[in-house]
Amino acid sequence: MSQYENVTVIKKANLYFDGKVSSRTVLFADGTKKTLGIMLPGEYEFGTDAKEIMEILAGDLKVLLPGESEWISISGEGEFTVPANSKFKLQVASITDYACSYIQE
Repeated sequence: MSQYENVTVIKKANLYFDGKVSSRTVLFADGTKKTLGIMLPGEYEFGTDAKEIMEILAGDLKVLLPGESEWISISGEGEFTVPANSKFKLQVASITDYACSYIQE
């Protein structure tokens, strides 16, 4: 899906790691939430409340998912899922464009 229809966008940015990671929140009529963002090169660790599906739209990064010992490389486009109430690490090598879906189970 290259665009979202009939949504509400929260204007204020979500900023993390001194602004090196930023996103905007998109709310859907059915109550679901996504964020659209950019990550600058660097190393980051994020925590989750809800299950997250991270869709990488463009970029070059490695992700270490909870409970795993091997990093997953994504170059260009890709996707990974992070369980609720966990932490994951990212090594971002180039500016990365992403969409994150929050899954309430």
